Amino acid sequence: MTDPARTTPRETGSPWSRLSWKSTAFAAAAVAGATLFGSYAIQESNVAVAQTATIQTPYGRAPLTFADLVEKVKPAVVSVQVRNGKKQKSGGKFEFKGLPELPDDHPLNDFFKRFNKRDQDKEQGEREQRQQPSVAQGSGFIISKDGFVVTNHHVIDKASEIVLTLDNGDEVKAKVVGSDERTDLAVLKIISDRTDFPAVEFATKKARVGDWVLAVGNPFGLGGTVTAGIISAHNRDIGSGPYDYLQIDAAVNRGNSGGPAFNLEGKVIGVNTAIFSPSGGNVGIAFAVPAALAQKVIAQLKDGGAVARGWLGVTIQNVSDDMALSLGLKEPKGAIVTKLSRKGPASKSDLEVGDVIVGIDSDEIKDSRDLARTIANFTPNTKISVKVVRDGKEQTLPVTLGQFPSGAELAALQSGEAPEQKPTTEDMNDLGLSLAPASERRGSGEEGVVIVDVDPGGKAAAKGLKAGDVILEVAGITVTAPRDVAEGVRQAKKRGRGAVHMLVRSGGRQRFIAIPLKKT
Repeated sequence: MTDPARTTPRETGSPWSRLSWKSTAFAAAAVAGATLFGSYAIQESNVAVAQTATIQTPYGRAPLTFADLVEKVKPAVVSVQVRNGKKQKSGGKFEFKGLPELPDDHPLNDFFKRFNKRDQDKEQGEREQRQQPSVAQGSGFIISKDGFVVTNHHVIDKASEIVLTLDNGDEVKAKVVGSDERTDLAVLKIISDRTDFPAVEFATKKARVGDWVLAVGNPFGLGGTVTAGIISAHNRDIGSGPYDYLQIDAAVNRGNSGGPAFNLEGKVIGVNTAIFSPSGGNVGIAFAVPAALAQKVIAQLKDGGAVARGWLGVTIQNVSDDMALSLGLKEPKGAIVTKLSRKGPASKSDLEVGDVIVGIDSDEIKDSRDLARTIANFTPNTKISVKVVRDGKEQTLPVTLGQFPSGAELAALQSGEAPEQKPTTEDMNDLGLSLAPASERRGSGEEGVVIVDVDPGGKAAAKGLKAGDVILEVAGITVTAPRDVAEGVRQAKKRGRGAVHMLVRSGGRQRFIAIPLKKT
């Protein structure tokens, strides 16, 4: 995951010149109301208000200022500057070869001097550009007095040098202890013998939607910037692995990545990691890694430099309503296996493509994200019991988990060939498909049945099937010819299913699609 592109604020002139008399009157009325309301609170508890700088509301106390909190937590927040790549040697004095050596009185002497000077300037500029490494900026926060720092993985990824700027302006170097791409977290260690760095703690109490939150960080390289807002939502899926994120509306921009989000107790409730923004700037939607998840990951990074996660080695998808009908499930729950990774743990077990995983040990599996999270919580080499539904019947299969591979390793494993199928033409008018053996159509591969044409008004088109897609299985039956597809449909109807499921390959992706059937 990466920071959004930097945007340049548009000049708007003095904000005071934009206030109308109406807004001024409204502000005065608001202040008057707050004063009256505040005087009532002071009558109730004069000492409490003075100490906590809060005001009583019907729903509890609200802060009059965040200044005391900022003074408490800001010293532990750092600005992170990262250099990627090393400087190259300049290559010595520039010499342009190939120009003639002319006497001073030669008529072309001035021309060649100007030509030579132009190329010298160009070469000098290119040489200086080669010497400059790329520089990235982000935020972080100190979690221990001996100088351990938390930031984002994408901030320090491929760093050759890391410099932290403390709140007092001091610059210190740091090294990477460990980082985790899946949660976008990293742990650094300040290179110093000091044991008195200001530090902050993670919150142990779960934050609620509507709670105040302060974001402190280094947006646009400005350093030491504080913004306030509330927690907008829990359990947001931002398309970055199986983990859920906090959504906050405190202003977060480029450079805030890796910075902390604090509650009113000065505890870290999340690590800012991404924003949603069509323009690249703050629009009030930011996402943070929740404290509970961050603590687990950071503990492993401090101990071993990496996170060891369990790996099942399957490609999965959610079970839709139609898919549940086609598989004979009472409700659309679980995760259906669409592919087994080559040499993965599942390929060495009795798991099959088409199995619906509904439980792991004693835990029920709700959907594909739930399965991914559950497996990731196990350590590698753990033996688990996988409860699946196959052909409408439940069974339990033992699987020994592997270790979740790196991105490059995973891509290589998932690009392996699918199991060989036997090579063996007819329209499927009730589905709105025209089919042919894939082996007879160039570029379609040697397995399955390729869709030659799709009726735009048919059921298949409504489910997103298109010409060029390859059907590999129908109702659990491997297909090599159009008649195999027809047989799969007949079998689904025979079993009384309201839909028939197909394993379809579209490009490099495999997925299951359920097409409703006419009732007979």
